[in-house]
Amino acid sequence: MEFCQRAKRNKLILPGASPGFFHYMKKALIITYYWPPSGGAGVQRWLKFSKYLREYGWEPIIYTPENPEYPAIDPSLMNDIPEGIQVIKHPIWEPFDIYKRLIGMKKNDRLAAGFLSEKKKPSKIQNLMVWIRGNFFIPDARMFWIKPSIRFLKCWLKENQVDAIVSTGPPHSMHLIALGLKRATGLPWLADFRDPWTRIDFYHDLRLTQWADSRHHRLEKAVLMQADRLVTVSYNWANDFKNDGSPEFKIITNGFDPADFPEPMTTKPPKFILTHIGSLNKDRNPAFLWKTLGELAQESEEFRNNLIIRFIGKTDFSAFENINENGLSACVENIDYVPHHKALELSAESAVLLLLINNTPNSMGIIPGKVFEYLATRRPLLCIGPSEGDSARIIRDLNAGELVNFGDSANLRSAILSLFDRYKKGENTITSNINRFSRKMLAGTIAAELDQLTQREVSQSSNRF
Repeated sequence: MEFCQRAKRNKLILPGASPGFFHYMKKALIITYYWPPSGGAGVQRWLKFSKYLREYGWEPIIYTPENPEYPAIDPSLMNDIPEGIQVIKHPIWEPFDIYKRLIGMKKNDRLAAGFLSEKKKPSKIQNLMVWIRGNFFIPDARMFWIKPSIRFLKCWLKENQVDAIVSTGPPHSMHLIALGLKRATGLPWLADFRDPWTRIDFYHDLRLTQWADSRHHRLEKAVLMQADRLVTVSYNWANDFKNDGSPEFKIITNGFDPADFPEPMTTKPPKFILTHIGSLNKDRNPAFLWKTLGELAQESEEFRNNLIIRFIGKTDFSAFENINENGLSACVENIDYVPHHKALELSAESAVLLLLINNTPNSMGIIPGKVFEYLATRRPLLCIGPSEGDSARIIRDLNAGELVNFGDSANLRSAILSLFDRYKKGENTITSNINRFSRKMLAGTIAAELDQLTQREVSQSSNRF
């Protein structure tokens, strides 16, 4: 009863909207863990889709936790929330307070996403917590929100009509909420995989028992087989899902919001600034890059005096260890976290933007969301990752920078010197057409998928009468 009473209080309230405002607007219930004031990469995709969906005839309704444990907070992203959008919030219980107490963190400290460590060696209790997380919190630590959310939303849907359900993960618990609603209501459902599930880069770090691994795969298969439409962000990941026996995936990449980039900066950067934005974990740390930069700094005073290595976001201790070993400590700027708009400004002031792909089995399909915002700054990229991977494919097609395979020191040296030469000449602007990666255009692609999904439902309903 409590769920239904709470659901009734979540009525759509739009300041200034007339009663018939949404008469021709279809409605999509979007289940997402990340929503402003969450910062980081996970919030961007559906925040930006929601910003533009109304232009394509869809009214987004957001379902998100009331009291989540976000890795980063960025209040500035509240400015991107469409005016009058309905955001339904429901309490969540997560085990992170217990975890923090056990490892000696303060209650208000932020936990880093993924397997990123800012200390040299995780403690025994941290290693134990990883094992517990992998084997008991399935599919993730938000699992305790699944059943309460299904009960709450079933009541809410009795009072509020929607045309489709959207779930976006990770965390993949969001897909299990949608799965429960699909079974209860029969509403058409689009499942959006921003990252893989059992093929995600840190899956092997979870130290899973055979039972836990099997359960992850069973839950994943249930989502893949029962969702009406499947979406992911990269070409290789779509193929991986297909090879695992799942239905066909639609590829809708991440992108950039044109509103965030009024005019590209064309002036020469003050120094040869190599900038990496976002978390940098151990699988993304290219030791041979720091070694090569160290050698070039020793060989050339001009290079050494101009070099700045800028990290914006959480960075694994291993990167700083490698940098210290190669005598580059004086060249480092380490910025823990800045608002999204400030990160874009710092990108535009850089000479080179570092795109470091995780050196893991799923590296071919990794297209970090930041690549599109990198492109929108019009600064050249240095991508370290598989030369035939999806990120490399985009950069090559747009002639947007240099591509270097993992461990290829000779080509890396040549690429850095080429970028340094461009910097000295003031040739730091890329001119390729990147409009197909506009968030506004991509929102239209999502809307088209939802249109097809709901038209099919109408057709199937008509055939039953």
